[in-house]
Amino acid sequence: MNLNRREFLKASAATAFAAPLAGLADTAKPVPKGKAEACIFLWMGGGMAQIDTFDPKGRGDGKKVSGCAYNTIDTAIPGVKVTEHLRQTAAVLDRCVLLRSLSHEQSAEHGAATYLVHTARKPSETVVYPSIGSVVAHQLGPRSESVPPYVVMGYPNIARDPGFLGPQHGYVYLTQLETGPNGLIRPPDVDIARQQRREGLLGAWQKELARRNPADKAAAAQSEISRRGFKMAGPEFMNVFDLAHEPKTLRENYGGEFGQRCLLARRLVQSGVRFVEVSFNLNFINGTGWDTHNEGQRDQHKLIQELDRAFATLVLDLERHKLLEKTLVVIATEFGRPPGFDSRGGRGHQSQGFTSVLAGGGLRSGQVVGATDDGGGKIAEHPLTMPDYHATMYCALGINPHKRLYTPDDRPVPITDFGRPAEKLFA
Repeated sequence: MNLNRREFLKASAATAFAAPLAGLADTAKPVPKGKAEACIFLWMGGGMAQIDTFDPKGRGDGKKVSGCAYNTIDTAIPGVKVTEHLRQTAAVLDRCVLLRSLSHEQSAEHGAATYLVHTARKPSETVVYPSIGSVVAHQLGPRSESVPPYVVMGYPNIARDPGFLGPQHGYVYLTQLETGPNGLIRPPDVDIARQQRREGLLGAWQKELARRNPADKAAAAQSEISRRGFKMAGPEFMNVFDLAHEPKTLRENYGGEFGQRCLLARRLVQSGVRFVEVSFNLNFINGTGWDTHNEGQRDQHKLIQELDRAFATLVLDLERHKLLEKTLVVIATEFGRPPGFDSRGGRGHQSQGFTSVLAGGGLRSGQVVGATDDGGGKIAEHPLTMPDYHATMYCALGINPHKRLYTPDDRPVPITDFGRPAEKLFA
């Protein structure tokens, strides 16, 4: 077939225009809808080894023979096994779904992979994408002005940021459980009367700023944030952090520091928070956290045991409070680990075939989606991209993953890059 220059350009333009239309056509396709009204996102930063936790294979020797580092046990899902250090989780796995075939291409660098898993997109020079927590906050909105829609237990990171959605959809972060956010605590030398005078002065200044700059959206957003911050400094939100209100036995069941964070996450969701990210950053337990290169593998079982105790207790605690159907609980990580061992008995990085766990949210639980091959190094069935992963979580929360958001310059951006949810999780 011979084309002259004009015919070639015409055909090329038609093809370029048709491709975006094909993608946009998916926005009209019905999507499943879950029952969750909030999400607790448990972040295993560093790269949790799926082969040593939720996708075990044959036993390895820690040296030349690839495979799982531990023995395996049966679970509440018939025919599905996990490793021996997930004994409590095994008993509640029928309330969960295992996604065993997640994949992406950012295996070399933790920061890039963390950003991708939180946003379902690679960094862009033109658009700063919002994290899943900010999208949930934006779409579901606050339940109360006294409670933030989005909370992070850990340290600030660009992967958790609101991106083009703006600071009003950002997070409140916690580094101490007992006191709540430091920025919301009134200094001891500031009594209520003095605080009210300060708020009045700030409010007057903000009104004058708005009068002089009516089109300044950034200033308006910052004023709104400070107004909501004063609301959140009240007892309705700050009392959530008093874990002494919970039974001693329950607090003990949750376990150590990570477990207490999970208990607080339940209380935050109960108070009206929409999205809580809980970071498991207890690297001191094995020296490396979940990034188990070299000797970090040696005491990895201690991390798994901490996760096991906290997660299983959280699932049962939410169920006891009749919150499990309304709360999506996610165990997430930036990538997994390969079945083979490095020269000192640890594991490298693997982004082609790793696992996430979903619980609650009204999903069809007690099943596994996807699989890796017998060696655990490659996806064997039902591959799930990061947009697919996000689409699944958004659908569980009643959010259309194809809905368009808009940047400040009115550029349309779909919530996910046309990801497809794992439909078998929805009734």
